[in-house]
Amino acid sequence: MALSRRSVVGTGLVGSAALLSGCTRAPADIRIGFVVKMPQEQWFQDEWRFAKAAARDFGFTLIEIGAEDGDRVLSALWTLYARYAQGFIICAPDPRLGPAIAEYADRTGMKALAVDDRLSAPDGTPISHMPYVGISATAIGRLAGEAAATEARRRQWDPASTGVLRLAFDSLETAQERTSGAIDALASEGFSQVFDAPQRTSDTEGAFTAAAPVITANPAIDQWIIIGLNDESVIGGVRAAEGLSMTSGDIIGVGIGGSEAAVSELAKPTPTGFFATVLLSARRHGYDTAAAMYRWIKDGVRPPAVTLTSGTLMNRGNFRQILAREAIA
Repeated sequence: MALSRRSVVGTGLVGSAALLSGCTRAPADIRIGFVVKMPQEQWFQDEWRFAKAAARDFGFTLIEIGAEDGDRVLSALWTLYARYAQGFIICAPDPRLGPAIAEYADRTGMKALAVDDRLSAPDGTPISHMPYVGISATAIGRLAGEAAATEARRRQWDPASTGVLRLAFDSLETAQERTSGAIDALASEGFSQVFDAPQRTSDTEGAFTAAAPVITANPAIDQWIIIGLNDESVIGGVRAAEGLSMTSGDIIGVGIGGSEAAVSELAKPTPTGFFATVLLSARRHGYDTAAAMYRWIKDGVRPPAVTLTSGTLMNRGNFRQILAREAIA
């Protein structure tokens, strides 16, 4: 049962009546929160940008909050409730925060939609009653793996002397699904020499640190296919290989995300080992989720339980045209 604003404050769930800034009446406009786990990353900035476009088109107020850990998530929810948000979209820093987030939404009456990373129950299963918009991680991973295998065949690489470097970040289910999809696609084409490089962080530096010792420990491998959770991870692996005197002709890195870092690699005058990326649609994860939340609040139209988006392969030959098409959309 949803609690009143006054009773929530009184029970301490919001923490302090001062957060309400003296308001006793809810504002007339619809207010929607959009909470992301890494606000400094381009993907989440793009999600916010598209969500703001939806706010302009539909006439609601968007409240953007970064929440890098569990304490900040709780603070963000308090803030949204205090600012009279009727609902929120969230990509939490840890899917295991799901029960606390769902309980807070249930107690306050705010509508909640998970984006990017699905929230999980205590037993690890998805929280099914919360709508989710995510990426078809396995399918996107397969697309990356197929692209790498196709390019390796075009270069006439021998699978027996080709290594597949999997930059692993298995604590995140989405990351595991992406890399597993890529590995399966590569294995079906005969590229089955897989070497795991566990990352402590999912950025370029973390990938570089993980990749360098694995490549060094396998001097018999002449060519490397590099896959990972995102563009930043694959770029880190490519840099590690290049730092060990490998040329771009000996490396096929296929990232996921279509980030600015990936576009910068593809736009360089001289090709690098970063061969391609799978572009994910931040517009669908930003604009469409915000619009769906607005309709849920205003018209009672609940979003589908699960919505999965796909990706588009971008390489040096087509990335400008694809990005132009995405911008128009």
